[in-house]
Amino acid sequence: MPGLLGKKIGMTSVFSADGKNVPCTVIEVGPCVVTQVKTVETDGYEALQLGFVEKKDKHTTKPEAGHFKKAGVAPQRHLAEFKGFEGEHKAGDTFTVELFNDVEFVDVVGTSKGKGFQGVVKRHGFGGVGQATHGQDDRLRAPGSIGACSYPAKVFKGMRMAGQMGNKRCTVQNLQVIKILPESNVLVVKGSIPGSKGSIVLIEK
Repeated sequence: MPGLLGKKIGMTSVFSADGKNVPCTVIEVGPCVVTQVKTVETDGYEALQLGFVEKKDKHTTKPEAGHFKKAGVAPQRHLAEFKGFEGEHKAGDTFTVELFNDVEFVDVVGTSKGKGFQGVVKRHGFGGVGQATHGQDDRLRAPGSIGACSYPAKVFKGMRMAGQMGNKRCTVQNLQVIKILPESNVLVVKGSIPGSKGSIVLIEK
């Protein structure tokens, strides 16, 4: 689906027409520049590679510098591919938040906040086992049994256990577009999106 790259600014709230306080997320969307046009003849599929946030030449590797020089654009910090753009486009074209002018709902893809190594209660919502009596004062947040004894004598793959939590690619679908501010490249959507303030997200129609 066509979309753009953006940066999560933070959360706020607005009042709807019926007086309800609606929580919203503010996203800085674009401007995104086309760094490469992929076609069926050359790449086997059609897509646009978009760049977001310019960076200095000293922070650009030589292969990247050649790629951006061929497109005739300044070095870009973040790149992503999107399919489904209508019409013909060429390297150097720029897309802004106005791409979502007639869109009511969007999908947002981001990386969730990392929580580190967490136990089963926080990670999977376990209620804990046993009671804090009869010598069980240190077993309230334990996972309990994780497998059978004699058969199949193994722990099944996918068993919910303690481990790394967060820091994964997440997609939130069908977020309502509340407001678009073209003069400041800002998109306001209803609800929350994955990631911390300043993180890079993908906004798709």
